[in-house]
This record gives sequence, C-alpha cells and structure tokens, in this order.
Amino acid sequence: MLELVITVSIIAVFAGIAVPVSISLAEKSREAACTSNLRNIGIGIQGYLQDNNNRLPELAVGRASKTSELPVLETVIFDYVPKADIFHCPSDPDQFDKTGCSYNWNTTQNGRNIAQLSFLGVDDRPETVPLVSDKEAWHSGETNFLYADSSSTTQVRFATKEDD
Repeated sequence: MLELVITVSIIAVFAGIAVPVSISLAEKSREAACTSNLRNIGIGIQGYLQDNNNRLPELAVGRASKTSELPVLETVIFDYVPKADIFHCPSDPDQFDKTGCSYNWNTTQNGRNIAQLSFLGVDDRPETVPLVSDKEAWHSGETNFLYADSSSTTQVRFATKEDD
C-alpha cells in the first residue's frame, strides 16, 4: 500500500511539472507561428512595393467586420501572400473570425515611399518603423510587431525622439 502511495505521489509531482511546461511550450509555438505570419505579410508587402513604385499602401488600421469595404491589410496585400490564414494569429481567440485579420496596420506610414519612413516625429531606419502589429497583446502580454525591414519581434524598437 505504501508503495502505491509513493508511486501516485511521484506521478502527481511529474504531472505538476509537466502541465505548466506543456502550456508554456504551446504558447511559444503559437507565438512563433504568429511571427512567421508577420514575416510572410512582410514578404507580401515587399511584393506590393515592387508593383507600386516603392510606395506603401494606403490602408485603414483595420475593419469592424469582414463585410466592410475599407481597404485593409488583408484585402490589399491578399494577392501577395500564400494563403488567407497568414492573417490569423493562432493566439487570437476572436478577431480573425470577426474582422478577417488578427493584425493592425500602422496608418502613419500610408502612401510613404519605403525609403522615406518617419514614425513618431523621428526620421528612422526601416528596422525601427513598425508597419503591422497584433491587434492585442495575445502572447503572454506582449505584442508582435512587423517592422519595415520585414523583421518581426515582440521587441519595441521605436522611440519618440532622437537620442542626444
């Protein structure tokens, strides 16, 4: 009987360790898939730029529903990405189903030439200008960003003023 109690206790300890680890790994997997989606959107934006004289599209931040006629990321860039699921963050519980996209467009870059970016009053390099972001902080309270150099990360790389 004592051996059974010890065995059950050991199994309970392992289960107590394994469950949080597996939950964490599942979230990391969803975050990696989201980052991959953003990189694919970046590739789509690069294709759009080639077809449009290096000018970024003029888009709304997003739309309230899939039936809206607004020009948005998922409609204008759609022909430049491999599939519609690219616009769905795996951690997004409802926005994709409601609006058709898990991501917001940075409207401050509308119509800009890719070589003449500026964000928050700072003329900046492409690796510091966000173009697309998660609609919400779905990844353990963090938001993924797609920057103008097509890199994607949760790191905030932009600033509100030039460093002195």
